[in-house]
Amino acid sequence: MDLDYGKCWSTSKKDSWKTLLLLAYQSLGVVYGDLGISPLYVYKSTFAEDIHHSETNEEIFGVLSFVFWTLTLVPLFKYVFIVLRADDNGEGGTFALYSLICRHAKVSLLPNRQVADEALSTYKLEHPPEMKNNSRVKMLLEKHKALHTALLILVLLGTCMVIGDGVLTPAISVFSAVSGLELSMSNKHHQYAVVPITCFILLCLFALQHYGTHRVGFLFAPIVLTWLLCISALGLYNIFQWNPHVYEALSPYYMFKFLRKTRRSGWMSLGGILLCITGSEAMFADLGHFSYTAIQIAFTFLVYPALILAYMGQAAYLSKHHDTSDKISFYLSVPDIVRWPVLIIAILASVVGSQAIISGTFSIINQSQSLGCFPRVKVVHTSDKIHGQIYIPEINWMLMILCIAVTIGFRDIKHMGNASGLAVMTVMLVTTCLTSLVIILCWHKPPIIAFSFLLFFGSIELLYFSASLTKFREGAWLPILLALFLMTIMLVWHYATIKKYEFDLHNKVSLEWLLALGPSLGITRVPGIGIVFTDLISGIPANFSRFVTNLPAFHRILVFVCVKSVPVPHVPPAERYLVGRVGPPAHRSYRCIVRYGYRDVHQDVDSFESELVDRLSDFIRYDWGRTHGRTNSCTEDDGSRSGESSSDCRLAVIGTVAFSGPPAYEIEESVHPESVSIGFPTVESMTDVIEMESIGMHERRVRFAIDDESETDTRSERDVQLREELEDLWAAQQAGTAFILGHSHVKAKQGSSFPKRLAINIGYNFLRRNCRGPDVALKVPPVSLLEVGMVYVV
Repeated sequence: MDLDYGKCWSTSKKDSWKTLLLLAYQSLGVVYGDLGISPLYVYKSTFAEDIHHSETNEEIFGVLSFVFWTLTLVPLFKYVFIVLRADDNGEGGTFALYSLICRHAKVSLLPNRQVADEALSTYKLEHPPEMKNNSRVKMLLEKHKALHTALLILVLLGTCMVIGDGVLTPAISVFSAVSGLELSMSNKHHQYAVVPITCFILLCLFALQHYGTHRVGFLFAPIVLTWLLCISALGLYNIFQWNPHVYEALSPYYMFKFLRKTRRSGWMSLGGILLCITGSEAMFADLGHFSYTAIQIAFTFLVYPALILAYMGQAAYLSKHHDTSDKISFYLSVPDIVRWPVLIIAILASVVGSQAIISGTFSIINQSQSLGCFPRVKVVHTSDKIHGQIYIPEINWMLMILCIAVTIGFRDIKHMGNASGLAVMTVMLVTTCLTSLVIILCWHKPPIIAFSFLLFFGSIELLYFSASLTKFREGAWLPILLALFLMTIMLVWHYATIKKYEFDLHNKVSLEWLLALGPSLGITRVPGIGIVFTDLISGIPANFSRFVTNLPAFHRILVFVCVKSVPVPHVPPAERYLVGRVGPPAHRSYRCIVRYGYRDVHQDVDSFESELVDRLSDFIRYDWGRTHGRTNSCTEDDGSRSGESSSDCRLAVIGTVAFSGPPAYEIEESVHPESVSIGFPTVESMTDVIEMESIGMHERRVRFAIDDESETDTRSERDVQLREELEDLWAAQQAGTAFILGHSHVKAKQGSSFPKRLAINIGYNFLRRNCRGPDVALKVPPVSLLEVGMVYVV
């Protein structure tokens, strides 16, 4: 399936207030579920142990002041007014920031990158190349390879903490909501009821994931809206009923009084206060499904006031009820007459908030795969219409097991809150650091502005982060342990992937070898299409030479397909296929580079196979029309500087629809491998020279039928050869398609260091054996699969 890409709102409707309000309403269920339910557990986590609510009210007013200013500075000022503007073609999140930085500075670690990728319409830069500002920061980043690796590690750290948050948020959200039963049950019964009920709700939540968010998504926005209105009404009721002067506590002076009185205990309690901003990252991560203005409207005019009123109402109630200091709970401030309805709405809202973070976890793991930083998993797209709604079975069940284990293991909000707080602050710190680089590299602002942004918001987040670290033994160890485990997996997988690419690059065979294969060597061409998957963008892969050596035959139509990721969120379908010849037309061999963005949906094999044939037929018509009979016009440079070949390769962008400007263009590449890195993980493997020529023709889908009129025309030799090549392609498609994949075993070279042997021989091979194969990732049907065994010595 090939889903729509880009934002789900069109430019023509962007300024419509009706459309904006509708998008703002829809964003409530997707973006604000997690942030909206934080009043359930913030005060309870803050007053769990370090500080106690006294009759002077200095503690509760100080906490309220901290909550107010934290909500104002971080979600409102940082995210809504600054970070949301750092979008990548309308997409947000950690990978969007990394993608922007990679496009404006040469820091990407993707090995098979091409200058041709910069011709994509979504490869947008803030300024034309001639206006780029070559700042010292940019030159420093590009010069030192270690900084490229450090930048990737920083991104992966944020990714791991988001996954950790996907484990902790459902547990703490549902547990906090269900804990409202404690006011309606005896302590004995409550102790044995909350955990089983929470586990049952979590089990149901994860069991329903394979149906997709869109099946129940229409309920999300009304539930969150109802919950926000509910906590707003409760907040206003408690303010007027118990303490109308509670607004005075919003003064920053109360923060100073709080810290002066509580000292070290007050600083440690910040680990509970920071939970008021959990879910703020979702505003940026889910930007691609809405618009900047819609998210800004929803937060500024509804979510932010509702949360402030909720916290003020709880503080007003607690300021007049000191007898409850040992048992602070959100539900204490709820009048008895509405306690059960509020409990039900809270449970539903917690499920919505959990669903949002679970979907976000699926999405960020899928993006990690596009960087070659996560083992292959099966990605199921649950909606044909709504882009980005995916389901990953293995991750779903792992998250469920971990969520239930956290619930049973911790059994209290305090430890869950400590763990969740550390994960949240780490993600925010990563976002702050990456946004500072975006300010310099992409927005071309003076470094002092980026430094001020980093210093101001980084200081706030470091304060909360340090408070969370002090709770290491009380729950904060969990996200650190999860992050270390996931980082190890990601770095090992990425390292081995880079080494495999280097091996392929050094061991590819020459074009002359392919052209020499024929009957004189006992090689036959059999009917059908042979699709050889490779990571190389040029040259003949070693797995194909192994295939021909063991089975001296290959298909009449031969296509070398490279499915690669580009540092953009989406590649338009019209620009996805980069097609060229391998050898002369008579050889019937082609190269097709299929480019995907980090948020794109990979196609099912049936649609991919048929579309690939359509793109090949489009290219054949274009190529014969362009060459005017020059039958050797497009052969591929397979050689290096050693001089195996001196021919050139013209790759043409072949699309399904015309796009703005020239409908297609061609790329002339002179590709040669340079020295590859033997350090940890970067590769400078090729240099591309691009020339674009406008093609004065409209793209159209080719039908394998010859018009009667054309038979009556005087057909030139070019027309005859064009017809023969199209008929060969049609006949090969009818005969069937075979997919040729390498089945690899990787081992470290003799004499390698112990860490390398441990990572490759044990770590990577264990992951490879226990994750999905490349045939699953590429959606290749087993009946059409031919696997070629390859041993990689890296």
